[in-house]
Amino acid sequence: MDAIVAEHLRKTYRNGVRAVEDVTFRVAPGEIFGLLGPNGAGKSTTVRILATLTQPDGGTARVAGHDVRRDPAGVRRKLGYVAQVSGVDKHATGRENLTLQAHLHRVPRRQVRERVERVLAWVGLTDAADRMVRTYSGGMQRRLDIALALVHEPEVLFLDEPTTGLDPETRAALWDDLVRLKRERGLAVLLTTHYLDEADRLCDRLAIVDRGRVVVEGTPAELKAGVRGDRVTLEVEQRPAEAAAVLQSLDRVLEVVPNGREVIARVLHGATAIPQLVTVLERAGITVQSVALQRPSLDDVYLFHTGHRMITDDLAPDGLGSGEERRSWAS
Repeated sequence: MDAIVAEHLRKTYRNGVRAVEDVTFRVAPGEIFGLLGPNGAGKSTTVRILATLTQPDGGTARVAGHDVRRDPAGVRRKLGYVAQVSGVDKHATGRENLTLQAHLHRVPRRQVRERVERVLAWVGLTDAADRMVRTYSGGMQRRLDIALALVHEPEVLFLDEPTTGLDPETRAALWDDLVRLKRERGLAVLLTTHYLDEADRLCDRLAIVDRGRVVVEGTPAELKAGVRGDRVTLEVEQRPAEAAAVLQSLDRVLEVVPNGREVIARVLHGATAIPQLVTVLERAGITVQSVALQRPSLDDVYLFHTGHRMITDDLAPDGLGSGEERRSWAS
């Protein structure tokens, strides 16, 4: 049985913002499944629906076999949830936070101490367990958030933008923890992220979400293999739309997308194609200031399936607190 099933979910807020328009995916037990997209794409609203924190306007969803509408209490018993914004009490110790969480989840009293000690050891916070959380670093607080989500031994774990705001070194360490979580605990994990490298590194499969819809789904390798050609990014001084039209006429060019002062072309054999691209543009009176060549990446997959590059804003949480989602993409 799939650990998570979402079918044609829809959600429109009272102000008319359509946060989720058509989201369908399944997550198997023991799998890390990613929802990849910019802030405002609908990822966090989807997670909030699955976590029974908001009601969908349409569609169906089940978590660990429990329907989110008909049996929300059953969903919550099986679910661990790490939100974008930490929910820890910073004026209590790590141990006190975990003990309270265990009681809230009705962990049998005789098991609470052992559960707390075990999860503290697992996230590497045993030595800091009796310190006030306000003295923790950002990475330590995030590990405590994960510990809080694990103390009742859930079957499914939701991680909503878990590394947003962390420095690169702390992010990498948390990635290692998540890989270990999958290996040692075998949970089904639903991860939302706007970091392309994070999705590529962690996810067994992922769905790209754009403007409230799932536009493509697969393993990172499958998605990248589905994009033919190399990406050549040319920065031009002027007339990017005209530059795109000029390049589109070339035989070896598969696709061209203007993006601000850049023109992004997918071409066959990019390294040998660059001289021709530059020459054709200069003959058209368009000056090329710089050129970059890349093999297909998840950024190319996103561009290929949506028609625009993904841009993000770490300061604009996706659907939390405001009751609505910001739209944030480049057309």
